Amino acid sequence: MINFADFLLLLVAIFWGVTFKLVQNAIADMPVFMFLFLRFFLAFLLMFIIFYKKISFDKSSVKAAFLLGLFNFLVFSFQTFGLLYSPSSVVAFITGLYVILTPIAAYFLFKKHISIYALIGVILAFLGIYLLTGADISGFGKGEFFTLISTVFVALHINYTDIYSKKYNLYTLVTFQFLTVGILSLLFAPFESGNITFSKDVIIALVVTVVFATVFAYFIQTYAQKFTTPTKTAIIFAMEPVSAAIFGYFYGEHLSIIQITGAVLVILAMLIAELGDSLFKKLFKFF
Repeated sequence: MINFADFLLLLVAIFWGVTFKLVQNAIADMPVFMFLFLRFFLAFLLMFIIFYKKISFDKSSVKAAFLLGLFNFLVFSFQTFGLLYSPSSVVAFITGLYVILTPIAAYFLFKKHISIYALIGVILAFLGIYLLTGADISGFGKGEFFTLISTVFVALHINYTDIYSKKYNLYTLVTFQFLTVGILSLLFAPFESGNITFSKDVIIALVVTVVFATVFAYFIQTYAQKFTTPTKTAIIFAMEPVSAAIFGYFYGEHLSIIQITGAVLVILAMLIAELGDSLFKKLFKFF
């Protein structure tokens, strides 16, 4: 059966995918760093109000939360710069490389080995993301470089969340991670151009992202990573572009056969990584 922690991570990936279109609409009316400040600072306030009695202020937990927040801020920042110079399909594909970089980082940083079924899942998820995004990767310029840096920090965030979730206070890690992203975003907000407009799209995006894609998602990720591996987490998170594509379809976006094939491969990758051992044992018994 699918691990309950992995099921929770799947919900996180779905929420992130569904909110992709909402955020895209919102940042058309508000500069990116200001939106990030509002999103993460409001998430910090919500976490603090709800869980203030459970938050620990010990120095080690706060330092760990700060590092996770720094990784997260760098993910969003470099990905945003990537979108300035490259098509979104290319950015989405290169971001998906965290499926490969996460187990590599896990091995070299923490000597974590990867199972054969997880390795198959990594390969299938990588291929699926490529087909799903339809990326043209014939060139490599500024946008691709910035996005690749962003992807490295995604892999680091997943791996360090895995380590820290088992060592430090869950509520502290999540709450002060949000505060870190919010403060860093506010520091960079004055360097952006554009008007700050609280349009209907911005308000909807803020409500949904703060509650579901930030407070719920990062709390669940940090909790669930106590019970699963970084590699499985990365494969499950590959469902984010799948859910984004499905949600986009209901917004009127077209899905080609190749993209649908890519989505199926990502789902297959997740199932093999999760159920590979038991499935192959049953298959061998059958023959």
